[in-house]
Amino acid sequence: MDYYKFWNMLLEEISVAPNNGERRILTFNDPRQYAGAFTQWKALKAKQPELRQVQVSPLIRAFFVPAAGAGKLMRRFADLLNVEEDLQMQIHSIANEKSGTATLPWGVKAIHAPQAWSKSTGVHVKIGIIDTGADYRHPDLKHSLASGVNLLHRGMLPLDDNGHGTHIAGTLAAAGGTRGMMGVAPRALLYPVKAFDHSGSAYVSDIVLGIDWCVQNRIDIINMSFGMKTRSKALHNVVIKAYRAGIAIIASSGNDGKRGGDYPARYPETIAVGAIDKRHRVAGFSNRGSYIDVYGPGEGVSSCWLKEGYKEMSGTSMATSHVTGAAALLLALRPGISPRELKLLLRRTASPVRLRKGQRRASLGGGAADALRLLKAGVRAKRAVSANV
Repeated sequence: MDYYKFWNMLLEEISVAPNNGERRILTFNDPRQYAGAFTQWKALKAKQPELRQVQVSPLIRAFFVPAAGAGKLMRRFADLLNVEEDLQMQIHSIANEKSGTATLPWGVKAIHAPQAWSKSTGVHVKIGIIDTGADYRHPDLKHSLASGVNLLHRGMLPLDDNGHGTHIAGTLAAAGGTRGMMGVAPRALLYPVKAFDHSGSAYVSDIVLGIDWCVQNRIDIINMSFGMKTRSKALHNVVIKAYRAGIAIIASSGNDGKRGGDYPARYPETIAVGAIDKRHRVAGFSNRGSYIDVYGPGEGVSSCWLKEGYKEMSGTSMATSHVTGAAALLLALRPGISPRELKLLLRRTASPVRLRKGQRRASLGGGAADALRLLKAGVRAKRAVSANV
C-alpha cells in the first residue's frame, strides 16, 4: 500500500472542503497497514501542518480524520479500511439544578460509605473521570485532584467550564472534613480527563482518546457518566481493551425512564448503573432493565460545584459516581481485582430496591449499591482465595 499517496489524498480533500468539525474514525483491517500509515503520518505532519488535524488512538489502532477526506479514502481503499461516523454523546444529568450545601450528602450515607471508612477510604486508588473537567480551586477537592489531561486543549489543565465533572468529582472523593463535603472515597486520587465541552457534549473519538490515556497511565477505575443511543464499534473496542487491561469502567445507563439504555453502559464489559431516589425506589427518570448491574443514589444529590460552591443535581450520572466511589473503597483493599470480579461482587452485595406499583424485581436488574457489604464480601473472597493457595 502507498501510504504517502493515502495521506496526500486526504490532504487534497480537506484543502478544498469546508472545515465543519465533523470527523470519521478510520481503522485498517490489517494491523501492519495501520503501522505503515502511522509511520508515514508521523513523517509527513512536520511538513504538512494540516495533518495535525488527524488524531490517533494506538490502543485500537484508529485514526480520527476530518470527514471531508474520509469518503474518498473509503472509495479508494474500501477493501483495506473501515470507516465509522464519529458520533456525539451527552452527559447524563437532568436540568433541575439548585443550590446545595456543604454536608454529608444523603447518597454517601445511603450506600453506608461512612461505616466503611474504618476499613477503607480508597487510599492510592486512581480514578479516571472522563467528563467536563474539574474545579481545581475547590477547597474540598484540592487534596484529591491529580493533573489529568485536557483532550480539547492539549497542554492545559482539565478545568471544568460546565460543572458536571466537578459534581462527579465531589461525590467520588471530596475531602472537606466537618466544614465541607465528604465524598464516598475521600482518599482516592482523581484524574480528570476533559473530553466534554462547556455544553456537556463530546464525540466518540474524544472518549476513545480518554480511555486510551487512562490505560496508558494505569488508571484503576474509569467513571463514565454519559452515553448515546447508538452502538459504536470503535467505542466498544476501546472498552474491551480497557477491560482486558484490568480497568473497570463504570457507566451510567441514561435518564429516559425506559427499559433499555445508552451505550457504553450496555456493553457487557462495563458496569451499568441506574439511579434510585431518596425512598430507595428506582428513580422515575432512570433507565432500567436486566442489563443494569447496580443502582446508586441519583435524585437530588448535593455535591461540589464551580466557583468553590455546591449544587444539587439528579441523574444516572450522580448514581454512577456513588458506585465508582464504592468500587474504589474495595480496590484499596483488593488491588488488582478484575473488572469481572468487581461486577459480580457489586451485584452480589447490592440491597433490594423498593418496587413502584406494577414493577417486577426481575425487570429492574441489580439492586442498590452498599459499600459496607461490598467491602466485607471482598475481604471474605480474598481470604478464601488465600486459604486455597
